[in-house]
This record gives sequence, C-alpha cells and structure tokens, in this order.
Amino acid sequence: MYEHLVIFKFNMNITPAKHQELLGQLLGFKERIPGIVDISAGLNVTEETENVHGYTLGLRVTFDSLESLRSYGPHPVHQEFVKSLDGVLENVVVVDYPKV
Repeated sequence: MYEHLVIFKFNMNITPAKHQELLGQLLGFKERIPGIVDISAGLNVTEETENVHGYTLGLRVTFDSLESLRSYGPHPVHQEFVKSLDGVLENVVVVDYPKV
C-alpha cells in the first residue's frame, strides 16, 4: 500500500463555501477512483499557529498499490479537481511513500 499526503495553501480569493466544495470533491474520490483503500481530508484546526504557514486543507489517501497511485494523477476525476483549484491555489505540498 502507498500513502499520498497533500497540504494545500490557498490565496485570499478562497471563500468558506469553496473550501467546503473542495473538501467534498476530495472525499468523493474513494467512490470514483479505483485503487483507493481509504481517504481522509479536512480543514486545518491545529493550535500550533507558528507552523501553519498558510496551509489550510489536508488530504491523506491510501492506495492499494504503486500502480493505483500512479494512475491517480491523470485520472479524469482528479484532473477535474485540479481544474477547480484555478484562481485559488497558492501552493501545495505532496508526499508519497510506501506504507509499512
């Protein structure tokens, strides 16, 4: 299995409604993208404010194989999500690793 971690930093154009829309899209991936074993996503509520650096949304996806992880990026549902970030995304951090 493989873990895919993503944290999103949005610009000032994002609204609370857009945050919720993006969160709903992410959580819907499990039903729509093959190979996803588990998924969680949410808005950052950490009290460690000195470490936030403007990142407000986190995502963790567990894939059943490296092949599934590799198929995820170009998958049409994922690409639809990427397009929905136009105009609101400032930065993103991605980490993929084999689950041990």
